[in-house]
Amino acid sequence: MKLICYLSNGNPLEKNTIEMAKAYAESGCDIIEVDLPARDPYLEGEFIASLMAKALASCDDYDKYLEEMEQIKKDNPDASLIIMIYEATVLEIGYEKFVAFCKKNGYLDLIFVGLKDEVTKERLLADGIRVSCYVQYDMQPAEIASAKESNGFVYLQAKPTTGNVNPKYPELKDCIRCLREEHGITRPIYCGVGIHSPEDAKMAKEAGADAVFVGSTILKLYPDKDAVKEKIKEFKDQCI
Repeated sequence: MKLICYLSNGNPLEKNTIEMAKAYAESGCDIIEVDLPARDPYLEGEFIASLMAKALASCDDYDKYLEEMEQIKKDNPDASLIIMIYEATVLEIGYEKFVAFCKKNGYLDLIFVGLKDEVTKERLLADGIRVSCYVQYDMQPAEIASAKESNGFVYLQAKPTTGNVNPKYPELKDCIRCLREEHGITRPIYCGVGIHSPEDAKMAKEAGADAVFVGSTILKLYPDKDAVKEKIKEFKDQCI
């Protein structure tokens, strides 16, 4: 199973983001999820939203962030990369400019959020950008249908956070089996939300996940790079 770690872009400073990405890769992170901080991150929790606000207070020029992300790709050629980005940010950068950047630098997988409608998403799909789909733990039919129609990985909620459990699929392994066997989804299933400890990562691996997301547990160790590296190694040990 692969390990995905969230990289907070621009925190505490741009140059530190590049160095932190190297630390992620050196410690065994297989896939780096890097955000482009949103001006209105209304879907994020207070912690991630505050990090985005701090980044933009330091630098609100998206061209600088793209330059930084290009360097991250050059520095870590063996690591896969995912961009987490709001639709409003794509449109502010400029759709054509953003897609050209993604294709040039191999950022072909998106967690694309904050959509007003499906127009921009459909353009991305048509242009060969892989857009993930989020499926909550209670296996909502509309979300499963959307996942089947998309071309990116399935982002599956790893733990029920609000008691949202479908009695037909009470455990994560049941949710994964539903997507695989009942709905024929062959694309990767990455599990996140609720993964806070190495034991959680082990649970996801045993359930059949292709990868696991780790976010705040790593981010809360910033800017202590040594602590970040040690924590990533702890998670990676459970993914092997």
